[in-house]
Amino acid sequence: MRLKRRYLSLLLLLSVGAALTLYAFLQWASLAVLVGGLAFTVLLGIYFFSFLQKSSQIEKLVREKTEQLRTEIVERRRAEEELRLKTEALERSNKELEQFAYVASHDLQEPLRKIVAFGDRLKELRAESLGERGSDYLGRMRDAAFRMQKLIQDLLAFSRVTRQVQTFETVNLETLIYDVLTDLEVRIKKSGGRVEVGKLPAVHADPFQMRQLFQNLIANALKYSKKGEPPRVHIRSENVHNGFVEVAVEDGGIGFEERYLEQIFQPFQRLHSREEYEGSGMGLAICHKIVARHGGKITAKSEPGTGSTFIVTLPTS
Repeated sequence: MRLKRRYLSLLLLLSVGAALTLYAFLQWASLAVLVGGLAFTVLLGIYFFSFLQKSSQIEKLVREKTEQLRTEIVERRRAEEELRLKTEALERSNKELEQFAYVASHDLQEPLRKIVAFGDRLKELRAESLGERGSDYLGRMRDAAFRMQKLIQDLLAFSRVTRQVQTFETVNLETLIYDVLTDLEVRIKKSGGRVEVGKLPAVHADPFQMRQLFQNLIANALKYSKKGEPPRVHIRSENVHNGFVEVAVEDGGIGFEERYLEQIFQPFQRLHSREEYEGSGMGLAICHKIVARHGGKITAKSEPGTGSTFIVTLPTS
């Protein structure tokens, strides 16, 4: 309909041009005026016709682009809705898994406590009648129960990272790490180690989880030292940029191959046997989860035999 009106306008323009030309010819009786007027009218009509053609093409292109944009918007909204539903399903699944881990771990502790308690009673009352082999079996049973207890406690700690949280506040890392070193004082003295702490900034964080994070990292640095060498640990602030700070925990221990970098932050993953180094393989997984909850990241640089440097990136505000 719009195109039809435009062509009618073209015909009206040509008619008016022809009428004016005829009027001028009758007024001045000049053949030149007639020819010139008709030529001008024809040229004007050609120009206007070309303009109508281009206008139609532009309108068609605009309609096509508008329809394409409308389709893209619909598809994007559909994709966003699918992503929202999948995200909600994933969050529900994670909460259910955390709830299961918490309940299962909590309920498993009581039977283990009884195993340890009755094992101790059996050792007290029947130590002589058990004999060497019986005592060995009993000791292995108690050791396995203690390992399971430690594993359950670490699993509970892992699930509590997102279950039991405190409000974020300004945390002075330097003060917090000195408090952690006080808690680790016996272990540091026993190993003959030394921990040096550089100037550290404040961060916006959950103070309890920051304590948990750096206690795990420092304890690992002390544990994975070279045989026969006292551990040396240095904690420093790398740099501050774009509202984030990098804190490095560096040791001169046994190190590891960086191809295992992603693996060491997964739950229950170990690079060494329990006979070599104790632990459940949950410490770094807890660290990774804490840092992720704070919107930061954790990584490491290491080579076998030269030590490791764990780098934690945290928001300052």
